[in-house]
Amino acid sequence: MRTEGQLSPEMQRCIDACMESHSSCEQTMSYCLQQGGRHVDMAMMGALMDCSDITRLCADMTMRRSPMAMEMARMCAQVAAKCAEACMAMSGDATMKGCADKCRACADACKAMAAMRA
Repeated sequence: MRTEGQLSPEMQRCIDACMESHSSCEQTMSYCLQQGGRHVDMAMMGALMDCSDITRLCADMTMRRSPMAMEMARMCAQVAAKCAEACMAMSGDATMKGCADKCRACADACKAMAAMRA
């Protein structure tokens, strides 16, 4: 049984996955800048920046129990899934694959949390 102050397991998984994705996107942006070439394509950098920002915001809103947290989780799931797709387009790059895995896990966790109210 949860008390008033506890987060649900779905909310905690979402927060954790969002923070991991945020960190991975930040590190991957730095990696991409070091690599240059196709790694700094605006579509790639844009996907990483969007995902980094929204995952941090989603985690923050969930932690403070914002009334809009479920809606933010839905949007975060979409952005994280798109970032995972963009990262997977760099086939054969372990750093990009690692970021894609974190973003995919985040998308799944956000979808699960968003479905709680449904």
